[in-house]
Amino acid sequence: MFVILSVLPAGKAIVSRQFVEMTRTRVEGLLAAFPKLMGMGKQHTFVETESVRYVYQPLEKLYMVLVTTKNSNILEDLETLRLFSRVIPEYCRVLEEGEISDHCFDLIFAFDEIVALGYRENVNLAQIRTFTEMDSHEEKVFRAVRETQEREAKAEMRRKAKELQQIRRDAERSGKKVPAFGGFGSAGMSSMSSGSIITDTIIEPEKPKMGPVPVRPTGSSKALKLGARGKEVDNFVDKLRGEGETIMSSTGKMPSLASNVLPPPVNVESVHMRVEEKISLTCGRDGGLQNMELLGMITLRVTDDKVGRIRLMVNNYDKKGVQLQTHPNVDKKLFTSDSVIGLKNPEKSFPLNNDVGVLKWRLQSTDEALIPLTINCWPSESATGCDVNIEYELQEESLELNDVVIAIPIPSGVGAPVVGDVDGEYKHDSRRNVLEWSLPVIDAKNKSGSLEFSVAGQPNDFFPVNVSFVSIRNYCDIQVAKVTHVEGDAPVKFSLETSFLVDKYEIL
Repeated sequence: MFVILSVLPAGKAIVSRQFVEMTRTRVEGLLAAFPKLMGMGKQHTFVETESVRYVYQPLEKLYMVLVTTKNSNILEDLETLRLFSRVIPEYCRVLEEGEISDHCFDLIFAFDEIVALGYRENVNLAQIRTFTEMDSHEEKVFRAVRETQEREAKAEMRRKAKELQQIRRDAERSGKKVPAFGGFGSAGMSSMSSGSIITDTIIEPEKPKMGPVPVRPTGSSKALKLGARGKEVDNFVDKLRGEGETIMSSTGKMPSLASNVLPPPVNVESVHMRVEEKISLTCGRDGGLQNMELLGMITLRVTDDKVGRIRLMVNNYDKKGVQLQTHPNVDKKLFTSDSVIGLKNPEKSFPLNNDVGVLKWRLQSTDEALIPLTINCWPSESATGCDVNIEYELQEESLELNDVVIAIPIPSGVGAPVVGDVDGEYKHDSRRNVLEWSLPVIDAKNKSGSLEFSVAGQPNDFFPVNVSFVSIRNYCDIQVAKVTHVEGDAPVKFSLETSFLVDKYEIL
């Protein structure tokens, strides 16, 4: 027995899988004879020769062909063919030659779960999906151990940072030369991604490098930590040890899971600033903003001591009610009166080659008018399952959102959804049971759009909806307008990098 996906009338095989010993010449000969034997205008049928039986089924422009001996049970062959044809949409979005070629190995692995040594296995579509996903207990153990080691390394890093800070303070008291400015340290938006509220201090030394790629230093935090996930992993590892599992240590670096990464600026000046914002938002499916929190920060990096004594002129046009906070070593009165960021001691310079967080802000609200991008998902029950209509609308028209992905969960085991009208592109990920709706740009000219699809399931199956995007324009209108020397107010050339990212954006 072997199965072929082919294009007629040329008889070209796209994917071929044989389950018994057979030469390539024999396979090509059987395939070349098939177009001459089949009759047009028929579906779900078969043709026979003196030695073999062709059971075939049209799939739009393609044909699924199952070649068996004449002694096989044709009813079982037809049922096997139907199962083969149902596997195709699980891995291929469209039934075209290029799409099938791209997923040929996925299809072959699935075919091998249906037939073994020429005989049909007693499996269904859901079992095939489970077998091909290859869920591994050892992989879970490895990931749990790796996450535990990452947290232990961060804790050790913070302990070392405190020791270095104490050494610097002792050196200042004794009058010795301090290698770096003691009031500043590394700070960045990575501290926000750890789930912390705005911190009281942003002093942190450089993070140890764990691989060839440099890692940005992580800011310390004294505020509330949402560490439930870490505790669960620790408990999981402890349970494994209690059950006699051998936990092996790992020195590999954990790969980044961030999919939305903005490209670095091309021209970086001696004075470079990053204006970074991250949003965490939760909405209800029936409307209403449950919570929205936005954290922002201006990070300064100076690489030339000639421009170390500078001041930053900040334009704050925000009308949403953000809470601003300057670093303790920044002159707060000067910032309050003139929106200028400068050191309390103008004789000192900003530290060289260090990321310095000089200003941060926080916005928390439940006002629906502040939602940058609204998502409405309307599942309606029908005779065959659910008709789902989902639409977006950009409320903050000053923004330009790039690489927008709206992920809608799909019930397991129901196959690919039938998509009707769609703005943009879509992709069905059968392994994660998610329909991803992708839009390259959402701005004032493309502020709304919709997607319609039908699939078996209940209305609750299509939540939560998750959204991700990146933007080079920040949400709160806070920007650095000018940089000048402390003495003489001469302008200083600087470069600026702005980003607005998603930490969590979901509709429950």
